Amino acid sequence: MQLQITHETHYDYVPAVDIAQHMAYLQPLTTANQQLLAHSLQIAPEPAQSSAAQDVYGNQRQFFSLQSPHQQLTVVARSVVTTQALPPPPSSITWEQARERFKYSSSTPYDAAADFVFPSPYVPRHPDFAAYARASFEADKPLVACARDLMRRIHREFTYESQSTQINTPALEALAQRKGVCQDFAHIMVACLRALGLPARYVSGYLLTQPEEGQVRLIGSDASHAWVSAYIPDAPPGQRWLDLDPTNDRDGWGSPGEDYVTLAVGRDYSDVSPMRGVIHGGANHILTVGVTVEPFVDLMASGQTQRQNGGTGQSQSQSQSQN
Repeated sequence: MQLQITHETHYDYVPAVDIAQHMAYLQPLTTANQQLLAHSLQIAPEPAQSSAAQDVYGNQRQFFSLQSPHQQLTVVARSVVTTQALPPPPSSITWEQARERFKYSSSTPYDAAADFVFPSPYVPRHPDFAAYARASFEADKPLVACARDLMRRIHREFTYESQSTQINTPALEALAQRKGVCQDFAHIMVACLRALGLPARYVSGYLLTQPEEGQVRLIGSDASHAWVSAYIPDAPPGQRWLDLDPTNDRDGWGSPGEDYVTLAVGRDYSDVSPMRGVIHGGANHILTVGVTVEPFVDLMASGQTQRQNGGTGQSQSQSQSQN
């Protein structure tokens, strides 16, 4: 599948921002099941400095600074990717065997996935997460089956409710209230896996949404998405991350499906926020975000597409939500 993604971020500041430094994670990854064909990033006003680099997890990040007063900031990322489904690799490891591989021992060989066992800013260690996960992790049960069962329980037992949480809502609070958005469900599932000593990472990306029958695709009405990767240590090298989306009850190797686009991976949302930064001035601001994911062939029928301002907006400075 070939997809085009347009992610537009717009800030209005009052009073003007004097100087600012920003970091953007808006370039999709190239992976075993996803190839980045094209990417552009437009920034207005034009930044005084701009540079790209790869972070410790292999994500592409863009740094830019603005060194003159400005009352608005617009960042538009456009990307084209191809995606494909991957066949499931062989795996029979139980969850207890996987957990033992990540218990500390001076003789244990290093595995980079160990970075995703520890707590992180949005994913604390708490016994409530382990208690919730236990029902899915029966003795001697294969890890893949356990992870899928946990995903399905979260999908079944939690209510998706927009505006029920904020960007900084603790995962423990979302667990207690049994509702939230995709960011909350991803943080809860990551926390459950890590509470049992299993590596899990947070995935930021996009999901192609189909318009209702008889309706045209609305540009700018989608939002970023988030899901989870669980590490399966006995799978072949390069195929050891099983992606699970508790919001939609879908899973797959490398991504939950061809209609998903992986943007970045990290310990939690704090590592892969689409845009964050530090500003001087601009005490009040309005943030507007519009995301469009569409099959690339749809661009030939642009006359059938309506434009709509929308997406997600939060009052959190320099951050964007995922739904």
